[in-house]
Amino acid sequence: MSATIDFYIAQAEKCTAEADASPLTQVRDRNLRAAAAWQAMADKLLHTEKLRAEKDRHAAAARG
Repeated sequence: MSATIDFYIAQAEKCTAEADASPLTQVRDRNLRAAAAWQAMADKLLHTEKLRAEKDRHAAAARG
């Protein structure tokens, strides 16, 4: 897992914790939306890295 994915996940966790700690509905909602966005970025990057690794494996197998 790359440092970027780790960063995205850490930000999502931070936003979730801030949402849980907030008594204000608007702040909680904003942090939950931010957490969802950070998690989506992490998921997308992880998916991209898996596809790239699979492509590299296929290319290596084709070379022999």
